[in-house]
Amino acid sequence: EDVLGPPPDNEDVVNDFDIEEEVVEVENREENLLKISRRVKEYKVEILNPPREGKKLLVLDVDYTLFDHRSCAETGIELMRPYLHEFLTSAYEDYDIVIWSATNMKWIEAKMKELGVSTNANYKITFMLDSAAMITVHTPRRGLIDVKPLGVIWGKFSEFYSKKNTIMFDDIGRNFLMNPQNGLKIKPFMKAHLNRDKDKELLKLTQYLKEIAKLDNFLELNHKHWERVQVLSVTTFSNSCPKAPHNLCYFGPHCGSVINTHR
Repeated sequence: EDVLGPPPDNEDVVNDFDIEEEVVEVENREENLLKISRRVKEYKVEILNPPREGKKLLVLDVDYTLFDHRSCAETGIELMRPYLHEFLTSAYEDYDIVIWSATNMKWIEAKMKELGVSTNANYKITFMLDSAAMITVHTPRRGLIDVKPLGVIWGKFSEFYSKKNTIMFDDIGRNFLMNPQNGLKIKPFMKAHLNRDKDKELLKLTQYLKEIAKLDNFLELNHKHWERVQVLSVTTFSNSCPKAPHNLCYFGPHCGSVINTHR
C-alpha cells in the first residue's frame, strides 16, 4: 500500500478550533470518562519496547506533526519533518516515546517504517496507538468530534505514566480536549518541498523537552505559550523569581510564575 498518499480515514485534519471554550464542557463529563474506562479495558496495546522506570512520556501525532502526508513525493523521506531523527534521539534520553495517529494501525506502521522511525538504532518506540484508541465526545458548539484521551495510556500504564509526567504533541488542538494541560499544539508541517529548509519546529522543541524534563511535575506548565518561555538560570534571576522550580525560571506573560490556565 502506498503510504505517501493521503490517509483514507482522516479527511478533515486541517479543520480545527480553539479548545479552551469547550474544555469545561467535556473534560470531566461522566459519559466521556466511561468511554475512556472501556478503552482501557478493551483496547489492545502491542508493546514494542517496555516502558522504562523513571522516564517521562512523549506522545506524538504523525500527520502534519512528523510528516507532510498531503504532498507528493517519491519517498517518505522527502516528506519527513526536518530534524525528526535528531529530535527523537534527544527525546529518548528523558522520555518514553509513543506514536498516536487518528488513522489505522496498518497505515501507522507503514509510515514509521518508511520514515525509518521504527528501525532507528538511536531510539525506540514504546508502543503505537491508532484511531480505535480514540473516543467520540459531544461538544455544545461543535457537535461530535473524535479526541485522543491520554487517560487510556494512564489507565493501562499507571505505574509509569500520569498527568504529572506526560506531554503530547499534535497539530490539531481538539485532540487535547480530554487532557488540555498535557497538550502542546505544534505548527503543522505542510508543503514539504517549500518548507523543509525553513522548518525548525522540532529543533526548538528538542530544547523545550530537555528543559522541562528537569521538572518532577508538568502540571504547572502552560504549553500553549511554549515559544514565549525563556528558560533561564535562577542564579541570575533569583530575586525576580523566588518560586521558580528546580532551578528553572519560566518567563511568560506573567514573570516569575509558571502559567497554568486549566487549574
